[in-house]
Order: sequence, then C-alpha cells, then structure tokens
Amino acid sequence: MSQVQARVKAPEASDPLQPMFQYFRKISNLSDPAELAIREACTVLSLPKNQDLQPVGHACTTIYFILRGSLRIYYFKDDLDITESFSFENSIVARVESLFTGRPSKKGIQIMEDAELVAIHANRLFRLYDAYPEIERLFRKIFEATHVDTINRMESIQFHTAEERYRNLLTDEPDIIRRAPLKFIASYLGITPTSLSRIRARK
Repeated sequence: MSQVQARVKAPEASDPLQPMFQYFRKISNLSDPAELAIREACTVLSLPKNQDLQPVGHACTTIYFILRGSLRIYYFKDDLDITESFSFENSIVARVESLFTGRPSKKGIQIMEDAELVAIHANRLFRLYDAYPEIERLFRKIFEATHVDTINRMESIQFHTAEERYRNLLTDEPDIIRRAPLKFIASYLGITPTSLSRIRARK
C-alpha cells in the first residue's frame, strides 16, 4: 500500500459497513457473532482515482468491498496495459490467484474513480473459518462466483466477436460503458481503441 495515498476514515454515526453486510446476506446468512468477527478484520479506506491499490508484482493479502467508486484489475502484456475486469459499487475485489498461493501477482488493482472501500485482512478472515463455518461458506460462495465470472470472460473472448462482446456490455454491464475510459474498455474487449471507435460508430 506504499504507493497509495490512503486515509482511514473516522467512525461515523451511520454504519459504513452496512452495505457490505447487506450484500453478504443475499449470498448466505451470518450469525451476529460471525458478523462481529468479520467487522474486527475490516478497515474503511478513502482512496483517490488513478492510484494503484495493489501494484503489479505484489502479493494480495486483502479483500476489498466497494462502497463507492470503481476499480479495475489489469496486467501488462508486451508493454500493453490490459484490463482484465472492472468492479463497481457493492462488489468484492481480490487477486484470488495470489490470495490463496501467497505468491506475487502479475496483475494489479487500480482505483478508476475516487473510492471508498472496506479492506478485509485476508489472514485474519481465514483464521475465522474454523470458529465460524458460516463465514467459510459465505466466502466459498463468493470465490466460486468469481471463478465462474472468470470462465465466462475467457469463453466470451474465445467464442464471441469483438462486436458481440461490445453489444453484451451495452446490455449486461452498462456501468462499464458509462464509467470506464474507452482505452480500458478496448483492452478489456481485446481490441484496439481504433477498432472500438469503429464498432461504436456502427452503433
């Protein structure tokens, strides 16, 4: 986090973690003691756009929930900046391949818009699994959904044309179209900005 100018927010009268627990409850029920245990592993951060939340080459030790703003996971290939995924409010973000192996990741997480995040310290969270099986069940479901999203993303690139992928974004993920820079959208679709401009012109 040395490259991130982060500020830990002061406690507020309202509960800043409430949106995260509402998200959790849609996936799996948590007892009050389990919820309290998760709270003790959380910190709320306010971060400026265009900063690296987790730089390329660092190990992922934190899971993030987005309260406000947007993030992207990216990597470099042949010196090109490639966007792997976008994330917006009420979603979980982590570099899972690094989180579970402890190895440095070839991918980074960047703040795309000014953001408020809940940072969950992964090691503290994982230590809760034995005492609170419902926490383990909750995050197993979250990581399973993340894996399915990754497979769907790979299959989209394999089996759909760039125009079909763009059309799917328009209907299924309009936040990306509205809020992400075109250069990031182009790399996410696996095409050049010029090709994306042609596709947009045809629309």
